[in-house]
Amino acid sequence: MDEVEWMPRQPKAKDLRVGLISWAGSYLTFETYKNAVTATAKGLGRRQTWEILVSSKHDTQAVVRLRSLQGFYLLCEADGSLCYGRPRTSHHGCFLIHFHRSGKWTLQCLISGRYLESDGEDVFCTSRTLSAYHMWTPRPALHVHVILYSPLNHCYARADPTMGRVWVDAPVPCLKECGFLLHFQDGYYHLETSAHTFLSHLDGLVSQPSTQTAFHMQVRPGGFVALSDGEGGMLYPQGTRLLLSLGSDPHGGEEWLILQHCPTWVSLRSTTQKFLTVVYDVDVCAASEQVTPMSLFQFECDNKSPTLQLRSANGCYLAQRRHRTVMADGHQLEAETFFRMYWHRGRIILQSPSGCFLGIAANGLLVASATIPGPNEEFGIQLANRPFLALRGRYGYVGTSSRHDLLQCNMDQPDCIYLLPCRQGIYHFQGRWDATYQNPNPPGETTTLNRTGTPESRSMRISVPQLFLRSLAKHLLRVTIHHKSPPPRPWCASDL
Repeated sequence: MDEVEWMPRQPKAKDLRVGLISWAGSYLTFETYKNAVTATAKGLGRRQTWEILVSSKHDTQAVVRLRSLQGFYLLCEADGSLCYGRPRTSHHGCFLIHFHRSGKWTLQCLISGRYLESDGEDVFCTSRTLSAYHMWTPRPALHVHVILYSPLNHCYARADPTMGRVWVDAPVPCLKECGFLLHFQDGYYHLETSAHTFLSHLDGLVSQPSTQTAFHMQVRPGGFVALSDGEGGMLYPQGTRLLLSLGSDPHGGEEWLILQHCPTWVSLRSTTQKFLTVVYDVDVCAASEQVTPMSLFQFECDNKSPTLQLRSANGCYLAQRRHRTVMADGHQLEAETFFRMYWHRGRIILQSPSGCFLGIAANGLLVASATIPGPNEEFGIQLANRPFLALRGRYGYVGTSSRHDLLQCNMDQPDCIYLLPCRQGIYHFQGRWDATYQNPNPPGETTTLNRTGTPESRSMRISVPQLFLRSLAKHLLRVTIHHKSPPPRPWCASDL
């Protein structure tokens, strides 16, 4: 994959949202029914999430507006009070953010010059003299399952469990080792790998979170973050192999990484048990009996549309071309790259924009020729970089609290749910029972323990008939659809 020309996507709007934490540890909150803004909430929810809309940006400051998820702007009035609504003038609702070396932000009203502050409950702009009460800590509000991209090195971070290191050397983030869980606890961040080890200050991976795995984070609009130990050491790629480690002398912005939600990659297998693979740069055929990097596709879909796109590791999308051939040479906005998906007994059926269904020709090439789908148009689908799920809904993550074992959907941090493949289209869910992130069985393995069902593995294990993940990165359960050809209407999971 050294010659892959992978162009990273710009961060999505939802990846750029933040929560703002006051000196008292409470979040800046949009109060829906009071036409007011407070700082009383202790957790990051929808009303504590803000979009940072940048007008201009420099190294240490930026002019921005803050917009709630409900579409209203944070506004400072002449008397120093705060409310939300629509800006009345070009500068109304504009704040000058100062980025401090501590990682904190101060927000100064552009019109009055006064700073945004909180007394622990109310929020207002009355003082022009800077103090600790004006400091706000930004917390990224994107999903905790993330990838880290170095714009300077044009590569993604990759955990190496064999050597116990993290390298910034992956040109394409298709491997499970490129995914990390970003935990926020007591003002610090812990970076957990897909194998559930933690990056430490000593450059290695350790089994438990501790003070040695706690990092400070600086956040900039645009999805940029930098991690440090709080004592002058910055985390950045170093050496010829680009080891991600602490150092004191980054050059040219080496320390800045782009934080994005981890995309979902899948493999597709025909009824002949061969994987769809990109060969000769753009041809797509059922050729390989083993999964290779060119057999993986990034699964992209939108909850507002019943269609999906499949992006190959060559950076291009599958697209229907002339003579009904499907090739990996499409671009993101081409109509020929959008396919409708149908479920059929644990497999998927893809319908091209022409109305024909994708299948395998006699020469092994992927074509769109069938008007009625049959077994040749069915493909097995399997997650390639998702050994576990971290589920998030409208009110928070799915997890358990220390008070009881019931699953709750309003947690600040998720419990990992491991995917245990059973057979085509079927997964078992197994929860991690130990609150200190210790898993009784390795992720993705079916062992004697979890087959017989010990109290630990039985407590959170759920068997489901079929798993579908919206963008296969957002998650929802659905029952298998049984139908006769042609298939009925498609369905899409909600955006979690």
